[in-house]
Amino acid sequence: MPADRRDLLKGAGLLAASGLVGGAAAAAEPLADARPPVRWRRGFDNQRIADLGDGRFLNPILAGDRPDPAVLRDGDDYYATFSSFDAYPGLLIWHSRDLVNWRPLKPALQRNIGSVWAPGLHKDRGRYLLYIPVKAQPNDIFVSHAEHIEGPWSDPVPLGLPDHIDPCFAVGEDGSRWLFLSGGDRVRLADDGLSLAGGVEHVYDPWHYPSDWVVEGFSPEGPKLHRIGGWFYMLTAVGGTAGPPTGHMVIAARSHSIHGPWEQHPGNPLVRTTSETEAWWSRGHASLVEGPDGSWWSFYHGYENGFWTLGRQTLLDPVEFTPDGWFRMTGGDLSQPLAKPGGGTALPPGMALSDTFAGPLALGGKWAFFRPAPDEGSRVRVSGGALHLAGKGDAPSSGSPLLITAGDTSYRFECDVEAAPGGRAGLVLFYDDRLYCGLGFDRERFVTHQYGLERGRPANPHGSRMRIRVTNRRHIVTYDTSGDGGRSWRRFDRGMEVSGYHHNVRGGFLMLRPGLYAAGPGEAVFRDFRFTAL
Repeated sequence: MPADRRDLLKGAGLLAASGLVGGAAAAAEPLADARPPVRWRRGFDNQRIADLGDGRFLNPILAGDRPDPAVLRDGDDYYATFSSFDAYPGLLIWHSRDLVNWRPLKPALQRNIGSVWAPGLHKDRGRYLLYIPVKAQPNDIFVSHAEHIEGPWSDPVPLGLPDHIDPCFAVGEDGSRWLFLSGGDRVRLADDGLSLAGGVEHVYDPWHYPSDWVVEGFSPEGPKLHRIGGWFYMLTAVGGTAGPPTGHMVIAARSHSIHGPWEQHPGNPLVRTTSETEAWWSRGHASLVEGPDGSWWSFYHGYENGFWTLGRQTLLDPVEFTPDGWFRMTGGDLSQPLAKPGGGTALPPGMALSDTFAGPLALGGKWAFFRPAPDEGSRVRVSGGALHLAGKGDAPSSGSPLLITAGDTSYRFECDVEAAPGGRAGLVLFYDDRLYCGLGFDRERFVTHQYGLERGRPANPHGSRMRIRVTNRRHIVTYDTSGDGGRSWRRFDRGMEVSGYHHNVRGGFLMLRPGLYAAGPGEAVFRDFRFTAL
């Protein structure tokens, strides 16, 4: 295990025996490690990037909350999107040519249709298709399509599938079109893929793990269908998405026909975290994808050891096909660098999170609203190198804050903030509307946000405008304020610890996101937002 990761586990007290491996205790990993330490390369804002620049990469390939990856190969190009839940605009499309370096394109989903879970991204007969399961009232799976990957995407239409999630489009050997769904079910689609042509039917009973394994629950979900050679391969996630680190896992089955019968992989599970000392927890929800050189890879997600707060990050695992027509993942626990796929072109990876507000706001790319109203975009205008954000609600809980996705275990962000007369504004670390922290102010007093509540109101010495700096160093959060534009700083007398601001405490499958908020009347003004990974 790399030295930086080993030190992280030691500091978190996680190098003790886990007792989670099929009922048997796992031995603690010794601290001695003869391998040289491996560090991520750094990109925009000092953010970590996977490509090490020497023909190798170190997971994650997409850091931060990029869960339930849907990946599509389209000639020499690769496209991916992820569950965007309550963030809107949503379903940001990412682009790569080598499977390791990814850059953002545009969001495919503009209007709030509910919390987006585990989409399917496909191309059929020259047209791109997005199948979008949502948790709403009522639940459903929507479909949207586009002639070009960057859109415009059609307005999503509900299919009428309220009881399923995790759709995967597949074409049978007979030309029939299907959506495979959670629970081992499927439903036939019309030939254009935009409506149903039959009822839901059960076609597959997923492999079940031994009864003494420590998991969150059976929860068969995330089916991914791939036709390779003479086989249809189906990958499925079981064991629960979060909960115990050893729960989530990847299983597989195959059939010569889209209609079955399905034969279980003799090596199930193909991927599973077996000890809490491993670098990545709850690994699952996998797809297969062919690399530029004809090699095979698996795309899936996992939680970084000790950092549920970062959400489920995207991982890349090499795949080897065996003479019997099966395959296996060969990347181990993904703590070590791996050889990159051959061929392809490395695009500039990632995106800057800092923002001078010199042009139109990158909504759906860099910034996204939490659970916005239909007219939420009207709250925003950019003028004169500043973001003007109309106040909403009384606090971040009712104000749809504007958030970014950070993918490093330690970082700092700061911004010049001007509160409107009678209004409040500030910076937050936001999980959801019931769990967040941060520092805001009005013209007379600060307001301390902690545990999703508004607490202390000490006097504000800076008036209506100040620069606020938030530092999150491995879950230890401090605040500093400046009345002279950042030339001198004053430590705010309230530090916090936020390691519990995550799904296993609150549910929702989200991550702790940095962001901005404005509450009350008028417009708050934000200038010179700077993000720095530490």
